[in-house]
Amino acid sequence: MRERDTPRTFRVKSFGCQMNVYDGERMAELLAAEGIAPAPEGEEADLVVLNTCHIREKAAEKVYSDIGRLVKAGGEHPPMIAVAGCVAQAEGEEIMARAPGVGMVVGPQAYHRLPELIARAAKGERATDTDMPADAKFAALPARRKSAPSAFLTVQEGCDKFCTYCVVPYTRGAEISRPFAELVREAEGLVEAGAREITLLGQNVNAWSGSDSKGHSLGLDGLIRAIAKIPELQRIRYTTSHPNDVSQGLIAVHGEVEKLMPYLHLPVQSGSDRVLKAMNRSHTAEGYLRLLDRFRAARPDIALSGDFIVGFPGETEAEFEQTLQLVAEVRYAQAFSFKYSPRPGTPAAAMEGQVPREVMDERLQRLQAAINRDQLAFNRASVGKRCSVLVERKGKHPGQWLGKSPWLQSVFFEGDAAIGDLVEVELAEAGPNSLAGRLLETAVA
Repeated sequence: MRERDTPRTFRVKSFGCQMNVYDGERMAELLAAEGIAPAPEGEEADLVVLNTCHIREKAAEKVYSDIGRLVKAGGEHPPMIAVAGCVAQAEGEEIMARAPGVGMVVGPQAYHRLPELIARAAKGERATDTDMPADAKFAALPARRKSAPSAFLTVQEGCDKFCTYCVVPYTRGAEISRPFAELVREAEGLVEAGAREITLLGQNVNAWSGSDSKGHSLGLDGLIRAIAKIPELQRIRYTTSHPNDVSQGLIAVHGEVEKLMPYLHLPVQSGSDRVLKAMNRSHTAEGYLRLLDRFRAARPDIALSGDFIVGFPGETEAEFEQTLQLVAEVRYAQAFSFKYSPRPGTPAAAMEGQVPREVMDERLQRLQAAINRDQLAFNRASVGKRCSVLVERKGKHPGQWLGKSPWLQSVFFEGDAAIGDLVEVELAEAGPNSLAGRLLETAVA
């Protein structure tokens, strides 16, 4: 690579999960602290960071497509390109070999070293950094200075579960929990910067553990109780959980902490015990259902969400029907479903009985139809309720606002409001993906 000027502007493009969104925000803050400004809307950036996801095959291929597009659009002066995230961690050397337009590759635990890599790229060097010292990353990131009304806070990273279809243990590393005091400080900083709602993030967020200032051991419920004491913070959420890490304390906190929103995302992946065992999920469908019963007992109005994979190797039609039966019993407020995608290096990729693509397509359509049916039913059952809505942005029409209900539904309404307001709304009309509301009053200015 030739020498080039240090970039003056940047753009971060994040793919995949909410943790990637958090990482993308933190990289943007890091670059801004180095004097590199966000590129104005509609203008090309000097530096483009592709913050990648490696969960599904198409997501990884899209990265290469984006690299090619950026190089072609730049002509004689293409942008400096950095590939970050999980594809960078898993395929760093391949990216460098396959995409000569990429100046640097940085893994999800090393992006705090982006400034060093940019300096090397400016000198014409290409560099890869996929070390995994997670604690060092968080300590090196700048303080949060500005926040949206709803903010993410990563509290736990990595995974020790080794589900046979998943690359996360290889791209994000072993489970680690960030220190309690550090998290409380960052939460306080987010609130001072404008956050009214904080979502605690982790690959297995409910595996978080730590010790408070008195040396008492805490689980995620203890962290939630501590953060709830921040006066200006109005709402708390968390995602993504694993059924095996659910404690009685976590269930209880849903009924005891008013700021914790009545919403639970708890992936199950399949309704078949045989498939769950082949996935190395370490729970049964019946155990999962009884766990949900306990959450509902603690918080009767809780909205439930889940994840599903269709077409896992060896999945039969009868086993898929068991998934549909589980969906019908739970009645999810929303759920996410995906076709199985073999990831290199995972045990499932080498399993016999790979399901044909057309069979996966057909099963996914049936599953999504069932999920959409239940989501619409949940939204319709909400009509007539009065609830608070956190205003997150302007709507499509003049005078219209869009925000989230306590149950994470998108709600749009018209009236006198502003981004960051917590307003009282009556839910008046339900659609499959959102609700129309009638503004009653501003609950919190």
